[in-house]
Amino acid sequence: MERDRRSAGGRTPLARRTLLGGATAVATAWITGGPAAAAARTAPGPASRPGPVARPAPAAAAPVSSALWREYLRTPFTHPQIPFVGRAGSRSRARRPRTVRALDYGADPSGSTDSAPALNRAIADAGERGGGTVLLPAGVYRIDDLIRIGHSNVVLKGAGSARTRLYATKHLTELIGPYGSRYGGDKSSWSWAGGLIWLCPRDRWAALTDAIRAKDWPFEGWTGNARDAWRTLTTVRPARRGDRVITVRDPRAVRRGQLVLLRIADDADHTLLEHMAGGGPGPEAYHWADKTKLTSYVPYEWPVRAVSVQGNEITLERPLPLDLRPEWDPRLVTPVTPLTDSGVEGLTLEAVETPQSPHLLDKGYNGVTFQCAYDCWAEDVTVRHADNGFGLVAASACTLRRTRVEGRGSHHPYFCREGAHDNLIEDFVIAQATVPAPSGTQLHGINVEGLSSHNVWSRGVMETGTFDTHRGMPFANVRTEVTVNNEGRHGGDASAGPLYGARFTHWNITVTNGRAGLVKIDEVAPYSATVAISTVREFGQIDKPDFTGALNSRLEAYGTPDGVWPRNLYEAQRALRLG
Repeated sequence: MERDRRSAGGRTPLARRTLLGGATAVATAWITGGPAAAAARTAPGPASRPGPVARPAPAAAAPVSSALWREYLRTPFTHPQIPFVGRAGSRSRARRPRTVRALDYGADPSGSTDSAPALNRAIADAGERGGGTVLLPAGVYRIDDLIRIGHSNVVLKGAGSARTRLYATKHLTELIGPYGSRYGGDKSSWSWAGGLIWLCPRDRWAALTDAIRAKDWPFEGWTGNARDAWRTLTTVRPARRGDRVITVRDPRAVRRGQLVLLRIADDADHTLLEHMAGGGPGPEAYHWADKTKLTSYVPYEWPVRAVSVQGNEITLERPLPLDLRPEWDPRLVTPVTPLTDSGVEGLTLEAVETPQSPHLLDKGYNGVTFQCAYDCWAEDVTVRHADNGFGLVAASACTLRRTRVEGRGSHHPYFCREGAHDNLIEDFVIAQATVPAPSGTQLHGINVEGLSSHNVWSRGVMETGTFDTHRGMPFANVRTEVTVNNEGRHGGDASAGPLYGARFTHWNITVTNGRAGLVKIDEVAPYSATVAISTVREFGQIDKPDFTGALNSRLEAYGTPDGVWPRNLYEAQRALRLG
């Protein structure tokens, strides 16, 4: 970490000093008022928390104020073990005066005919007219094709997940074609990509499907298949993680409110990857060069809005996730045209029930996937009998709220990959499978990989699965106030490198079956925090640390699940967020 501090070369902007003053005031109210008073002061109202998730009864004893939380409050944006995630999730909910009735386009609520053409026409029509809400009344709608949302400002809205059901009869291999792995063999990339409801910009979706049909590997990140479909807006001067104001060489190509992509390249010594792992002797000694899957995720690409542009200073919507150093050539570039302010609400997507496929051979009975999407959401959505439930692929600042995966087992109930950042998954449920898992299958649970960062899983109930960190060195992610029957296993190819980067945090986690793997991470994840989890034991999957030497991790209130205050780390940070 000392090497990181010496090399950063940035300055601390006035915005942080202003923020810290506000943060201190809020923190004082939280601490002096006590846990009960703080909970009453900050509990979301009905509009922001639509319905509770069933959880076991809270611990009998009142939660204790966390010492680590009090320490965090002194440096909320640069703490070595805990990331700032208070701005995770979607913020924009633009008004949509235009409504479109799917029945007017021929959608059939009786389920006797294929409604996919009608739904896709209604969605496209709303998008081409500048946006709108496509209303889908109660009923069962058979879909023999996938549903595409390719325009911004479009919402597909059912009458509620218990009343509106889409019944999908075909899988993505059938509809688009085999999607092979970039590493050859017979693996199916539908095991971790694509959805039968697929929110993805039109041009990006067309490029992806053309590449798949041509049996070419389509890069799934923010800058296009050849990773050269971007234009430099300006270079950025050195700055530090947590800064919200950056200084650029030439601000003329950046305007207020614009979505830009911060692009940070690595150098020959892989010092950027070392920085993501927390720095110090362990990451410096790690052999990065042969981790070809991991290095394919670099440059690191982080989308963010410019809140203001004044002279050569740009204020960002979120604090910087990493230091910016000259040797990493930091610059603001144009992303692919993103999908923004679109969502899916109030419906169940049910695939025809088939046995779960052997590991990595999924056909693509996948649920809802967001790709190159920013500030989008799913709310009150259930996915049933899916190979993979909800996907975030190069998606950022999205929210999945009151979502549920149920039916026969899913390979990835939730997957988060290819540089997906700042997403919020809250009030989620992974239900126990209705049939036994066939031999040769795997269940990963809530997945994160591919240098994805600052994502939050909050207030969840996992009746099956695990906290799947799938190599690819994701960093600075938070899982908080989750109950898990920990019976899954992680995956990840050796070429994808470390399981964890720095600042992974597990906070108030109840493990109902006492299994340790991937929940108690203080002995495997560098610069991490494991706070108030159940007493757990190893059960066969014992991971060795990827980095030698001291991990600089923290363990607090071990054996007291739900036993520290604040109970929910994300919600407590949200009270401290900027602006």
